[in-house]
Amino acid sequence: MSRAARTPAEDHPDLITLDDVRAAAGRVAGLAVRTPLLPCLWADQLWLKPESLQPVGSFKVRGAVNALSCLSEAERAAGVITHSSGNHGQALAYAGRELGVPVTVVMPDVAPEVKIRATRGYGAEVILVPPARRLSRTHELVAERGLTLVPPFDHPAVIAGQGTVGLEILADLADVATVLVPVGGGGLSSGVATVVRALAPQVSVVGVEPALAGDAADSLAAGELREWTNEQRYRTIADGLRTSLSPLTFAHLTARLDRIITVSEDEIRAAVRTLAYSGRLVVEPSGAVTVAGYLAHRDELPPGPAVAVLSGGNIAPELLIELLT
Repeated sequence: MSRAARTPAEDHPDLITLDDVRAAAGRVAGLAVRTPLLPCLWADQLWLKPESLQPVGSFKVRGAVNALSCLSEAERAAGVITHSSGNHGQALAYAGRELGVPVTVVMPDVAPEVKIRATRGYGAEVILVPPARRLSRTHELVAERGLTLVPPFDHPAVIAGQGTVGLEILADLADVATVLVPVGGGGLSSGVATVVRALAPQVSVVGVEPALAGDAADSLAAGELREWTNEQRYRTIADGLRTSLSPLTFAHLTARLDRIITVSEDEIRAAVRTLAYSGRLVVEPSGAVTVAGYLAHRDELPPGPAVAVLSGGNIAPELLIELLT
C-alpha cells in the first residue's frame, strides 16, 4: 500500500512534527554521536548509517536523552522506569547517569546477557521477568514507586529523538532515494519517516522487519493493529525487533511510511556476516535487517542511492562467533 493512500492518519492528534525533531536535535547534541554515512564498495549505491557506533551501541540514546530532557525537575528527582529488550534500557540508563536521573529497567529474562550487564553497568536497577510479564510488571512498579514511565517507542519525545537520524541522513546525502529503517516497536521508523516526509517527500522510507516477527507488515497490510503472540515474535534472532507496534507508532507509519518489507532469518544472518567481513562493522541482527532487506529486495526499490540504518551493535559475543564461523 502506498503512503499517499494512507494520509488520513495525519489527522491523529499525537503525531510528532518536524519542529519536534529539530528541537530534539538540540537536546541530544553532545550525548548522542552524529554518526557518519559510510559508502559500501561491496553494494553499489548503498550507504550505511552506523548507529551501532553510539556510546551505548544503538540509536536508542537519541530518544532516551530527549525524553529525559523534557521531564520536570520533580519527575527527574523521583526517577523513571522503562521496559526493554535491551537497547532502550541501556540508553535510558546511560542518559539517566549523564543527566542525574535514577533509572529502573524491566527486562525479559531471555534478553542477551551482554545487554543486561551493560544496563546495570550504567547504574540502572534491572528487574528480570518472563517476557509475558514485561509490561504488567512495569506498570505495577509505576504505581508502587511513583516513577515516570519512559517507554521504548510509544512516546512522542522518544519518537522525536529517534527522528534526528533522519535529519542527519538528509543533510549528508542530498540525492538519497531510499532510506531503509528497522521496525520493531516503530519508534525509529516513525521518527525518520516524519522527517523525510516533511523535508524530502520524494524519498522513499522503507521499513524492514523479520518475517518471523512480521506483525508490523501484517498490521499495515490489514489497516489495523494485528497482535502477534510472544511465542511468534520471539522466534527471530533479531531480539531488538520482537516488540509490537503501539497505536501511536502504527498511526505514524500508516501516515508516513512508504512500504514495509520482511526478511528471512538466513538473510539476517548473512547480512551480519557481510557487515563484519566487508563493512568491518559489528552489527547485531536487529540492526542488520536493513542490509538484508536491501540485498534481498534491491530490484524492488527506487533507483538511486539508498541508506541502510544500522540500528545497533549490541550482539552477544557467542552469537557473533556463531554467525561468523
